[in-house]
Amino acid sequence: MWNVITDIRHAANVISGIKEIQILEEAAGPHFVGLKWKETREWMGKDAVEVMWITDACAPTFYETRAESHGSVYQSRFELEPTECGTRLTMQFNCRPETIGARIMWILMGWMAKRSLRKVIAQDLKDVKSAVENAQ
Repeated sequence: MWNVITDIRHAANVISGIKEIQILEEAAGPHFVGLKWKETREWMGKDAVEVMWITDACAPTFYETRAESHGSVYQSRFELEPTECGTRLTMQFNCRPETIGARIMWILMGWMAKRSLRKVIAQDLKDVKSAVENAQ
Protein backbone atom coordinates (compact mmCIF):
# COMPACT_ATOMS: atom_id res chain seq x y z
CA MET A 1 0.00 0.00 0.00
CA TRP A 2 2.92 2.35 0.72
CA ASN A 3 3.94 2.24 -2.95
CA VAL A 4 0.42 3.21 -4.03
CA ILE A 5 -0.03 6.19 -1.70
CA THR A 6 3.47 7.56 -2.30
CA ASP A 7 3.36 7.36 -6.11
CA ILE A 8 2.37 11.01 -6.43
CA ARG A 9 3.39 11.11 -10.10
CA HIS A 10 0.65 8.58 -10.97
CA ALA A 11 -1.95 9.57 -8.35
CA ALA A 12 -4.42 10.66 -11.05
CA ASN A 13 -4.53 7.02 -12.21
CA VAL A 14 -5.59 5.90 -8.72
CA ILE A 15 -7.66 8.73 -7.25
CA SER A 16 -10.74 9.54 -9.30
CA GLY A 17 -10.96 13.13 -8.03
CA ILE A 18 -7.54 14.10 -9.36
CA LYS A 19 -7.53 15.39 -12.94
CA GLU A 20 -3.82 16.09 -13.32
CA ILE A 21 -0.50 15.97 -11.47
CA GLN A 22 2.49 18.03 -12.54
CA ILE A 23 5.76 17.47 -10.68
CA LEU A 24 7.43 20.82 -9.94
CA GLU A 25 10.44 19.73 -7.86
CA GLU A 26 11.88 16.30 -7.21
CA ALA A 27 12.80 15.35 -3.67
CA ALA A 28 16.41 15.93 -2.73
CA GLY A 29 17.74 12.64 -1.41
CA PRO A 30 16.61 9.06 -1.02
CA HIS A 31 13.27 9.89 0.62
CA PHE A 32 10.52 11.86 -0.99
CA VAL A 33 10.45 14.75 1.51
CA GLY A 34 10.60 17.93 -0.53
CA LEU A 35 8.73 16.51 -3.54
CA LYS A 36 6.56 19.36 -4.84
CA TRP A 37 3.71 19.09 -7.32
CA LYS A 38 0.73 20.89 -8.76
CA GLU A 39 -2.53 18.98 -8.36
CA THR A 40 -5.72 19.75 -10.27
CA ARG A 41 -9.05 18.47 -8.95
CA GLU A 42 -12.64 19.31 -9.52
CA TRP A 43 -13.96 20.70 -6.27
CA MET A 44 -17.38 22.24 -5.74
CA GLY A 45 -17.98 22.35 -9.49
CA LYS A 46 -14.73 24.08 -10.45
CA ASP A 47 -11.14 23.12 -11.15
CA ALA A 48 -9.06 23.65 -8.04
CA VAL A 49 -5.30 23.80 -8.51
CA GLU A 50 -3.04 23.51 -5.48
CA VAL A 51 0.72 23.36 -5.15
CA MET A 52 1.58 20.75 -2.54
CA TRP A 53 4.76 19.30 -1.11
CA ILE A 54 5.90 16.52 1.21
CA THR A 55 7.06 17.95 4.54
CA ASP A 56 7.77 14.77 6.51
CA ALA A 57 7.76 11.02 5.95
CA CYS A 58 8.77 7.79 7.59
CA ALA A 59 8.46 4.81 5.25
CA PRO A 60 6.30 2.76 5.45
CA THR A 61 4.37 4.45 8.25
CA PHE A 62 3.30 7.97 7.27
CA TYR A 63 3.84 11.04 5.16
CA GLU A 64 2.66 14.62 5.53
CA THR A 65 1.87 17.27 2.94
CA ARG A 66 1.41 21.01 3.00
CA ALA A 67 -0.20 23.55 0.69
CA GLU A 68 -0.66 27.29 1.08
CA SER A 69 -3.48 28.92 -0.81
CA HIS A 70 -6.24 31.52 -0.49
CA GLY A 71 -4.82 32.79 2.80
CA SER A 72 -4.80 29.37 4.45
CA VAL A 73 -2.36 26.57 5.22
CA TYR A 74 -3.55 23.05 4.43
CA GLN A 75 -1.86 20.05 6.02
CA SER A 76 -2.56 16.37 5.45
CA ARG A 77 -1.19 13.23 7.02
CA PHE A 78 -1.50 9.78 5.47
CA GLU A 79 -0.79 6.99 7.92
CA LEU A 80 -0.55 3.22 7.53
CA GLU A 81 -1.15 0.95 10.50
CA PRO A 82 -0.80 -2.84 10.40
CA THR A 83 -3.89 -4.75 11.55
CA GLU A 84 -4.70 -8.46 11.93
CA CYS A 85 -6.41 -8.44 8.53
CA GLY A 86 -3.98 -6.23 6.60
CA THR A 87 -3.29 -2.52 6.78
CA ARG A 88 -5.43 0.46 7.83
CA LEU A 89 -4.98 3.71 5.90
CA THR A 90 -6.10 6.90 7.61
CA MET A 91 -5.92 10.49 6.48
CA GLN A 92 -5.99 13.59 8.64
CA PHE A 93 -6.62 17.02 7.15
CA ASN A 94 -6.27 20.44 8.73
CA CYS A 95 -7.06 23.87 7.31
CA ARG A 96 -5.67 26.87 9.16
CA PRO A 97 -6.93 30.23 7.86
CA GLU A 98 -4.19 32.82 8.35
CA THR A 99 -5.47 36.03 6.76
CA ILE A 100 -8.46 38.05 7.87
CA GLY A 101 -10.22 37.33 4.59
CA ALA A 102 -9.63 33.58 4.93
CA ARG A 103 -10.91 33.64 8.51
CA ILE A 104 -14.08 35.45 7.46
CA MET A 105 -14.65 33.01 4.59
CA TRP A 106 -14.10 30.06 6.94
CA ILE A 107 -16.69 31.45 9.37
CA LEU A 108 -19.22 31.98 6.56
CA MET A 109 -18.50 28.96 4.36
CA GLY A 110 -16.53 26.54 6.56
CA TRP A 111 -19.49 24.25 7.20
CA MET A 112 -19.92 23.70 3.45
CA ALA A 113 -16.21 23.17 2.88
CA LYS A 114 -16.02 20.63 5.72
CA ARG A 115 -18.90 18.62 4.30
CA SER A 116 -17.35 18.61 0.84
CA LEU A 117 -13.89 17.71 2.17
CA ARG A 118 -15.28 14.75 4.11
CA LYS A 119 -16.73 13.36 0.89
CA VAL A 120 -13.51 13.98 -1.06
CA ILE A 121 -11.35 12.30 1.59
CA ALA A 122 -13.70 9.31 1.86
CA GLN A 123 -13.65 8.86 -1.92
CA ASP A 124 -9.86 9.17 -2.07
CA LEU A 125 -9.51 6.45 0.57
CA LYS A 126 -11.97 4.20 -1.31
CA ASP A 127 -10.02 4.73 -4.53
CA VAL A 128 -6.73 3.77 -2.85
CA LYS A 129 -8.34 0.70 -1.32
CA SER A 130 -9.64 -0.40 -4.74
CA ALA A 131 -6.24 0.15 -6.36
CA VAL A 132 -4.47 -1.90 -3.71
CA GLU A 133 -7.03 -4.72 -3.84
CA ASN A 134 -6.94 -4.84 -7.66
CA ALA A 135 -3.14 -5.02 -7.66
CA GLN A 136 -3.17 -8.17 -5.49
